[in-house]
Amino acid sequence: MTNPTPGSLIWEEVPDAAPAPGEVLIDVAAAGINRADLLQVAGKYPPPKGASPYPGMECSGVVATGSGRWRVGEEVCALLPGGGYATSTAVDAEHVLPIPKGVSLIDAAGLPEVACTVWSNLTMVAGLRAGETILIHGGGSGIGTFAIQYAKALGARVLTTARSEKHAALKALGADVTLDYRTDDFTGVGADVVLDIMGAAYLAKNLAALAGNGRLVVIGMQGGRSAELDLGTLLAKRASVFGTTLRSRPSAEKSAIVAGVERDVWPLIEAGAIRPVIDRTMPMTEAKAAQEVVASSDHLGKVLLTSSWGAGGSARG
Repeated sequence: MTNPTPGSLIWEEVPDAAPAPGEVLIDVAAAGINRADLLQVAGKYPPPKGASPYPGMECSGVVATGSGRWRVGEEVCALLPGGGYATSTAVDAEHVLPIPKGVSLIDAAGLPEVACTVWSNLTMVAGLRAGETILIHGGGSGIGTFAIQYAKALGARVLTTARSEKHAALKALGADVTLDYRTDDFTGVGADVVLDIMGAAYLAKNLAALAGNGRLVVIGMQGGRSAELDLGTLLAKRASVFGTTLRSRPSAEKSAIVAGVERDVWPLIEAGAIRPVIDRTMPMTEAKAAQEVVASSDHLGKVLLTSSWGAGGSARG
C-alpha cells in the first residue's frame, strides 16, 4: 500500500471506522461525488480537523451502530465532513436523515449535501420568497438541479445558466429561462437572488444581474477567488453579498441545517415536487474515473459511487 499523491485515488484496506459517543456507524451503500472531493484529492481542500481523511461528504446506507434516534438496521442518508468513499463511516447522529419516501437507498446518497447546501443558502441566507426571481449558475450540476426544483417549489421565477445541451432537461425540472453561459448575457436579468458557484470570474456580472435589494450568494470559486468589487454598484442597488461554505461549519450549525432540511425539504421530495437527479452510478473502486466525469461537467445532476459491504476498504485521496 502506498500513500496517494494529490490527484490520485487508491482503493485499499484501512482500519474500520469507529463511532465516538453520539455518532452513528453506517454501512455505506452509496456515496455522492461533490466538486469539493476533487479539490481534496488535488490537495487544495483538506478535511476539517478531526474528520475522516478520506473523501466523501454524503452517503446512504444502513445503521450498523445506533445512537440517538437511530437504530441498527434503519436505512438512512447522512451529511458527512468526510469519509463517504468507504464501506463504512461514522457520523454525528444529528447529521443523519431518514430516506425520504419514494427514494431508493442508492439515490438517497445524492441528497444530503445538495439539500443542505441549497436550503441553507436559499432559505437561511438569501430568504428567497415566492414571486421573486433567482438566477442559478451551474444549473446542470447536483447543486443546480436541486436548486432549480427547490426554488420552483417555493414559488420563485427560476433562471439558470448551463450548456445549451442541458437546457431541455433543466426546463423539465422547472427552470423558466435557460441561458448558455458560453454565449448568452445574463447581466440584465434583474434577479432578486443569485446563487453563484464561479466566484471571481462572475462577480461583476453577478452584481449587474441583481435587482434592487438583491442578494448574491457565493458558494464556490470555480472561476477564481480574487476580484474587484464595485462598491458604487453595490450601494446603488442596496445589494448584499454573502459567502458561505457548509463543510467547515460548526457541528451545531450543521445539526440545525439538517433539521431544517428534514422539516422543510423532505416533505417536498415525498410529495414529488423535488426528485434526486442521478446522472449515473459507478463502483466505488472506480472513484477516480467517476471524479473525472464530474470534472468534465458532462454530467447532469449527481454521480454516485456504490459500495459492496464487507470489503473493508476506503478510497484514499
